[in-house]
Amino acid sequence: MGHPLPIQKTGDVAYFDYQATTPCDPRVVEKMYPYFYEVFGNPHSRSHIYGWESEAAVEKARKQIGESLGANPKDIVFTSGATESNNMLIKGVAHFYKSNKNHLITTNIEHKCVLESFRDLAGQGFDVTYLPVDDKGLVNLQALREAITDKTCLVSVIAAHNEIGVVQPLAEIGEICRENGVFFHTDAAQALGRIPLDVDRMKIDLMSLSSHKVYGPKGIGAAFVRRKPRVRLKALLHGGDQERGMRSGTLPTPLCVGFGEAAEIAVSEMAQETTRIKSLWDYLYTRLTAELPDVYLNGDKDQRIFNNFNMSFAYVEGESLLMGMKDFAISSGSACTSSSLEPSYVLRALGVGEDMAHTSLRISFGRFTTHDDVKILADKLVSEVKRLRDMSPLWEMAQDGVDLSQVNWAAH
Repeated sequence: MGHPLPIQKTGDVAYFDYQATTPCDPRVVEKMYPYFYEVFGNPHSRSHIYGWESEAAVEKARKQIGESLGANPKDIVFTSGATESNNMLIKGVAHFYKSNKNHLITTNIEHKCVLESFRDLAGQGFDVTYLPVDDKGLVNLQALREAITDKTCLVSVIAAHNEIGVVQPLAEIGEICRENGVFFHTDAAQALGRIPLDVDRMKIDLMSLSSHKVYGPKGIGAAFVRRKPRVRLKALLHGGDQERGMRSGTLPTPLCVGFGEAAEIAVSEMAQETTRIKSLWDYLYTRLTAELPDVYLNGDKDQRIFNNFNMSFAYVEGESLLMGMKDFAISSGSACTSSSLEPSYVLRALGVGEDMAHTSLRISFGRFTTHDDVKILADKLVSEVKRLRDMSPLWEMAQDGVDLSQVNWAAH
């Protein structure tokens, strides 16, 4: 089958929101295609060839995903996506071990589905500690050590951040958890195919993954649940006891196949793709910092995934800037919270002031982003920031040397 490259423009809008979702790679679509109508059996039907063929395809995908993490394929459990995986793992482990250990640790910059899972557990009587991060978005390892008690069951820290791109020190966190007999969970939806992942070296016990972040189909994800040493959890879904009894329901064979292929491609091409993406990141950062004063990168400059670019533009209102960039699909935060007019809770956790948090944009590159695409984006972004600043009395006051933080604004 000959498939065209994914369309990078809808009308005249160029796509720069790869952290929200990615287009399906044509190679992934091609692998999935036969499983919609030719090999259509239920993978759990083990009495005939239709089921056997589908089961074989699912198990191959499980193996591909396991290999991408350095994990045993038997430790991979298919889900509908990272949100389900996060809920299933966090709540499932907490409830299974609650009679002996009811203390949980996470950070204050986790993905919303992780934070909401912990808030739900806190409402049920669990003791939850929310670790702060520094101004670069990194977890303080000493603070983590000090937070662990003999009642701590689980530590959950995001691997690569969906809004600011920061990569946490996973191996060091894993070592601390293992030393203290605590399970380590990480939301790695944005990390797969962007940083090397090895669940044994990093001592990760539980991991959440999502297909549509790595050029696979939407509606499918996976959870890594370690068997040695064994992690047990209370299931959220009950039924036919599929997926080791952790996640009942008929698996969508085409989506499993697509995720497996996407994971294999992402890992096999990671080194080359990382180099290319970093060159795009470096170009955009150099252009914006050279041509615009008072711009600030959010998140650590080096310890990050380079498909993420989050910057605050002082003296420019973020929504106005976003409207001026209507020819580019970018966002003012994560896709899960960008509809809110509240400043990003992630940026506030980094110590970014409310005014600056409102001026931030998240730009994310991907497999089909070209250097020309980024050049056109940079040209427009520079001109639009300058245009908006020219209309801003705050910018004019700042240029006159007024310290706006010391201004006593009179109420009318």
